[in-house]
Formats: sequence, structure tokens, C-alpha cells
Amino acid sequence: MQTTHHLLMVRPANFARASETVADNSFQEVVSNESFGSIGDRAVEEFDRFVDLLRTAGVEVTVIEDTASPVKPDAVFPNNWFSTHPDGTLVTYPTYWPQRRLERREDVVEMLKSRYRVDRHLDLSVWEAEDCFLESTGSLLLDRDRKVAYACLSQRCTREAVHDWCELMDYQPITFHAYDARGAVIYHTNVMMAIGTTHVIVCLDAVTDAEEKSKLTESLLLSGKRIVGLSLEQVDQFAGNALEVKTTEGPAWIMSTAAFTSLDDAQRDALMEPENMRIVHTDLSTIERYGGGSARCMLGEIYLETR
Repeated sequence: MQTTHHLLMVRPANFARASETVADNSFQEVVSNESFGSIGDRAVEEFDRFVDLLRTAGVEVTVIEDTASPVKPDAVFPNNWFSTHPDGTLVTYPTYWPQRRLERREDVVEMLKSRYRVDRHLDLSVWEAEDCFLESTGSLLLDRDRKVAYACLSQRCTREAVHDWCELMDYQPITFHAYDARGAVIYHTNVMMAIGTTHVIVCLDAVTDAEEKSKLTESLLLSGKRIVGLSLEQVDQFAGNALEVKTTEGPAWIMSTAAFTSLDDAQRDALMEPENMRIVHTDLSTIERYGGGSARCMLGEIYLETR
């Protein structure tokens, strides 16, 4: 089951306030103390419009309120600290930046366990003590049907953690290094890659090592999915930060308006190749600019069965 109809989102309380992550996220700008209030308000407005859009499109959305204390500047991106799986597995993850570890909320974990059938909870946060990091579906791009996990290595995603996760979850790892248009390490795989039921969005130009690029390309071709290639400039517009979901009206790609606008007609046509496929997009310019993430980062997927 590659896609789901149910998403979890966190409404931010202190968006981008004194965020540590700007140090290794080249897509993110620093928020000054003077402008924090207005930027935080705009981020909440973008968040609420996004939730309304998804629900109108026929997606089930569970909204969790961020807590004001402790301050969690990146709480709007919950897909970095947990993942769920159709076999009843819930995984919580080790994050690189100490500030982001505060996002792992026991009350949210308990809510998921009470509402859904969770047969196994893998708490991998203990890996932080060993300097092994893996930021959930930010780091791991999962071809769930083929049980293949693609991961762009960075200080937020260590090779050992990827391989250990794959052993625990019975996935095949495909790891590589990727760089953005400025030559900076791409901090999360889901910035430059998205996997749907029939298509893969990917920027192969970001992978500069010939052997790694060949291995990645071969695996994507073997998947049988159509590859929609992106440029580095489109990655800067978060065109790779997309997610396919199920809706009451059929499948849909979810992305930001900046991502949608950056795609050319041929890319859009390719993504909408299945007759009932749609592209749903919304303006997330504040969250993108000051959070360094976009639509996909804001969406935690729920694959668990309701109790």
C-alpha cells in the first residue's frame, strides 16, 4: 500500500523561532526576533489553508496542536519524527538537532496507540546516543510495494541507521549523496525525490557520484514507475517535496504552489497521466522560506487500522 487517505499535521505555536536547523538547511532563512510574530502568524494562516484544502479535496486530516512550551520551531514538520506502517508498526526516530527531539511527543504516541492498532512500537531514539540519525520519511523515501528504502546521506541520515532500519523493517536500502544548486548537502531525501503509485519525481542531477547515480537510476527503472525528472532549480522550489495521497475523488499529488508553478507542462501532464489523478497545491511561501521545508514535510502519513 503505497499511499494513504489519512494524514496527521501539527499546527505550529513557535514557527521558526530560534531554529537550530538553519545551520545545515540551505533552503531555510533565519527569522529575526523583530519579525517572529508576523512570520509566525503567516505560517499558521498557511497551515490552516492547507488543512482546509486537503479536507475539501477528500483527505482525512488529524490536526495536533503544538504546545507553546517547550519551544519547537520545526514542529510543523512531523514527518521527521514518526512513521506508521500497514502491518501495525509505529516507529519513532533519532533526530540530529537536539531541539527537534522535543517534537517527539508521548501524548501523540499514546493517542495513536489508543485510536489505532499498533502491534509494534520501534523507539529508535536511543540511537542518538550512538550518533546514528534517521529522520523518518524525511530521510527515507519508501517504495512500500517493493520494500525498497532510498536515503540521501547527511548528518541527519547516517548509513548505519539506514541499514539497521531496513533490517528491522525488511527493506532493501539504496543510499547515495546528493547536493543542491549551491553545492550544499541536501539535508533530507524528500526534498529531491517523491515516490507515488505509478510515478517517481526525482532530481538525478543532485547525485554527483556516477556509481551512486547509476545504482539509484537502475533501482527506479526496475520499479516500473515512470520517472519525472527535476532540475536543481526546481528542487529549490520544492518540486521534489510532494506526496501522493488517496482522496474520496481518487489519487492526488499534494505540493506547494511554488512547486507546482516550477513544473513545466510536460511534467504536469506526466504526473496526471492516470485519468483520475489530480495535483492539489497551496501557497506555503512563508513556511518554505523560514522553515526550509514544504508540503510533504508537513504531512505525517497514517497507515494504521482504526481500533
